[in-house]
Amino acid sequence: MKRCCEGVGLPCLFKGVGMASPRPPKYLLVFDFDETIINENSDDSIIRAAPGQELPEHIRQTFREGFYNEYMQRILAYMGDQGVKMGDFKTVYENIPLSPGMPDLFQFLSKNHELFEIILISDANMFGIECNLRAAGFYSLFRKIFSNPSGFDKKGYFTLGPYHSHKCLDCPANMCKRKILTEYLAERAQEEVEFERVFYVGDGANDFCPSVTLTSADVAFPRKGYPMHRMTQEMEKKQPGAFQATVVPWESAAEVARYLQEVLKKKC
Repeated sequence: MKRCCEGVGLPCLFKGVGMASPRPPKYLLVFDFDETIINENSDDSIIRAAPGQELPEHIRQTFREGFYNEYMQRILAYMGDQGVKMGDFKTVYENIPLSPGMPDLFQFLSKNHELFEIILISDANMFGIECNLRAAGFYSLFRKIFSNPSGFDKKGYFTLGPYHSHKCLDCPANMCKRKILTEYLAERAQEEVEFERVFYVGDGANDFCPSVTLTSADVAFPRKGYPMHRMTQEMEKKQPGAFQATVVPWESAAEVARYLQEVLKKKC
């Protein structure tokens, strides 16, 4: 099934040298960040920059399910009070390891960048994602990154905001990835960019929500044993056939690369 879907992005990936009308990418590839691209939850990782590398109990007790973004705002305010600076956060983000096989997948995508439009949708934050991907050397792969706005205020405190508001009952209050993906595809459709298939690589419950909208032509790559994988299995048991996309679980992202390689071979 073909579908049309744009964005502002990295022109080097899409402009052919000396070509007036470069061929648009055939596939949309969507990545999550925490525990997908990187092998940790970056919100947990930055606690390594806190005094004693831990949080006081009175901060931890303020966590409420579905309001993690607000919880992180309180954590960052506390860390600012403790004198944690931008450089401290940057160092932590830059040193978070990529998930197994992720460098292999990114190298494959670099070699085949004309076929893939790559975006990232994450409930982490823009500063942390950019630090990590630049340090790893893969930032330029991504045409667009959707994440919570973040930065540093006049006092040098790391600040975090919600990405948007939405009406989805299954997602955190600050972000519904299904809404982001749906709007992105509609935006691309207006630009007359046609994707043959969508590939979604993720791990969490908030990755399951957008993956439900994928069609039978598409592929969901849930990290094996993580919530997204368990939820696809549960849906298949309760409503056989309701989850339309092909499900390809992975332990190493090199498995994703091999699957995509086979897709390209079949097109030749």
